[in-house]
Amino acid sequence: MSTQQLAPPRVPDRPAPSPARRSARRAGLVGAAFAALVTVVAVCGGDAAARVFPYGHRHRSVNDLGNQFVPFHAHLWDLLHGQARGGLLFNWQSGYGTSFLPDLGTYLTSPFAVLVALFPRQDIDLAVYVVTVLKTAAAAAAMAWLLRTQRPGPWWAAGLLGASYALCGWSVIEASYNPMWLDGLIAFPLLCLTGEWALRGRRPVLGVLVVAVGWTANFYTAYMATLGAALVLVVRVVLTREGVRERARVVGRAAGTVLLGIGLAAPVLVPLFLSSKQAYPGWSRTFGPVPWSDLFARLMPATYSFNSPAVFVGTGTLLLVAALPFHRALPARTRWWWAGLVTAVLLSLQWEPTHLAWHLFATPNGSAYRQTFVLAGIVVIAAWTGLAAGLPSGRALASGAAVLAAAGLWASGSALTTTWGYALSAGGLALTAGAWWALRRPRLLLPAAGLLAVVLVAQAAATTAYGHKGKLAGLDDYPSWNAAHTRRAEALAGADGWPAYRTDAGRPALSGNDPMLLGGEGGSYYSSHTPDVFTRTMQALGAGWTSRGRNVQSIDNPVTDAVFAVGARLKPDGTIARAEVPPLVTVHPAGPEPAYGESPFANQELLLGAKVYEDPVAPGVCRAGTEAYLWAPEYNATARLAGGRPFRLNGSAPRNRAALQPLGLSRGPASRLVFDRPAPPRWELSCLDRPRLTAAVSALRATAATSVRVTASGLRATLPPGSRGTAVVAVPAIAGWTCDGRPSRSRLGLLAVPLDGRTTTLTCSFRPPGLVAGTAAAGLSALVVLGLAVRRRRTRRPEGAGRPVPARGQRT
Repeated sequence: MSTQQLAPPRVPDRPAPSPARRSARRAGLVGAAFAALVTVVAVCGGDAAARVFPYGHRHRSVNDLGNQFVPFHAHLWDLLHGQARGGLLFNWQSGYGTSFLPDLGTYLTSPFAVLVALFPRQDIDLAVYVVTVLKTAAAAAAMAWLLRTQRPGPWWAAGLLGASYALCGWSVIEASYNPMWLDGLIAFPLLCLTGEWALRGRRPVLGVLVVAVGWTANFYTAYMATLGAALVLVVRVVLTREGVRERARVVGRAAGTVLLGIGLAAPVLVPLFLSSKQAYPGWSRTFGPVPWSDLFARLMPATYSFNSPAVFVGTGTLLLVAALPFHRALPARTRWWWAGLVTAVLLSLQWEPTHLAWHLFATPNGSAYRQTFVLAGIVVIAAWTGLAAGLPSGRALASGAAVLAAAGLWASGSALTTTWGYALSAGGLALTAGAWWALRRPRLLLPAAGLLAVVLVAQAAATTAYGHKGKLAGLDDYPSWNAAHTRRAEALAGADGWPAYRTDAGRPALSGNDPMLLGGEGGSYYSSHTPDVFTRTMQALGAGWTSRGRNVQSIDNPVTDAVFAVGARLKPDGTIARAEVPPLVTVHPAGPEPAYGESPFANQELLLGAKVYEDPVAPGVCRAGTEAYLWAPEYNATARLAGGRPFRLNGSAPRNRAALQPLGLSRGPASRLVFDRPAPPRWELSCLDRPRLTAAVSALRATAATSVRVTASGLRATLPPGSRGTAVVAVPAIAGWTCDGRPSRSRLGLLAVPLDGRTTTLTCSFRPPGLVAGTAAAGLSALVVLGLAVRRRRTRRPEGAGRPVPARGQRT
């Protein structure tokens, strides 16, 4: 007898999948792959038709894509390759030192973001583009998989509907240059999938992990996706479950899954929320609904508007949804619940209370309809619900076409409609109606399905290309990495002296986040989390800004360079200007608590601890040999010294604030100040005495720290024996710093520690507020999830599993 015969057979934990189930799974994978392929072809085709990067000479990096997201991904590249200044908790490169975990959670925690590490750093724009396309394709695949999970149906149809979701107008026009929003596009079908698992009592642990990944990747759009998935689940529960108790059980399972998933994401979410409260307020606006003619115009392909909902999802999908109320293969109850949900969500876009609920109760200051992708997803699910029950009849298709035609007629009063939009919409309606009708004949399946795919790709590609045209005409754009970037980056790297001194990328900037994009440890910083204390400190010192205070610019000024230990600064001509500056930690004498006033020149002297400016010898005239500096924060034109070159000041309040501007060396009365437009109501000219500044810097260096070492999230400084007064660290005093075991203090917006004459070393460390609480919440959630996993494993194990099965003839 063989040993194999003696060995007790192993009892499997679950039965093997049936052939039908394996076949369905294969079809689902094929449908998801088909959806992704159609999406990639449409997106790349539209970009190529518009001749934007990487297919042509036009810039793709409009607005925040070039100003924020590309630089942030460049910083992530540096982190992944061990070349960044700082770590996951703190960023030494931006804003003279700022918290990084909230930025990481807002912009970079997508699982796709790490793919940028596979590209050369100079190809960071291409890396972000590839990540964007892959995210869009993943959203299509996820939706296709969800549809076949909800109801069986043809894989190719699920693939086309999944692609139409990923190619909705919101995706290809708005989220394409806000790539972190695309994580919400992926999250919506996945969260709906967790709802399906809750409905069937399956995969509770995997559902929690899906929620955690979605909320970590981008909490903002994940919140919207969660609301949408909850609405979808409510309809599914009402239509498929009977009795209050059974329905409540499903809803309870789903709610528990969401709460546990959010709990696992808490180490990122809690610091992020607290950081948002500490950020500079920026701009708030009042919601106003768009005219209905504009909304119906956006149902068409090839339309663009920055502040109206881009609800296009492909004419073939819209036709199925419009035909749904007339599709008698479905029970009336099912038809009206899904049609009602689509209508309710559409109306919620136009009503202020629901608009606020979609956006965490704050109207966005740009692109006010960010929840539109949820409507697109619900439209696609409703379309699939009808299609999976059978092809619509000719009467249903005709009725649906009439509904769309009426919407198109209403849209004729909108300025957003285009000739191309009407042509693509009308042609697509005729072709897709014919294709859905032709699918009744099996021999026409392939050509009809191919026609539906062609129409979808053509409409989505045209919408993509038209969106580029609108964005390039109405939004700022930023150059992709080129030779100018390389020269600046190499110059900054060659001047590096960190942490002995900072190197600043200078002005004019290529983006709002040049330190992350190009290198160095500069003062410019643009984020949703720009700290209030940093913006107000830089404003007091004369810095300029855009984006209503969220995009703070570096100051080209030798006094602030001395204060912030900027020993090397990149100049517009590509050269490096060097200066002898104090180290990061200086010691200031004891005295009354100082406070900023109105004049940035007096404020700089207050922070420096010495008087280095003098008043003009006559109105608009500095003494010969001094350096003239102009402060005119609301001035929006050029100014100059007579005989000198003009300098542009960008002071269009309230969005932009002009920076304190160096005008050059004065020659006395021959160098009087000249405004090229009428002088602004508020301005000040001051004259820097360079020898005084040199003396002030020497005095600070004499009593400053003798050595400074930095870590990924802290620093350690050695002070001269007997140091008294206040140690000032050239870092904004944001919440989260502790020095020598005590919460830090602030002196004029910078980190400060009182000295008693006995302190010889100073140790400061940074931990984002909320990290401990978030980690504790995640730990508790993880314990609950582990308990669920153990319990589920035990309940799935058949009775007698793990005990030997007696051989034939043996007694038990």
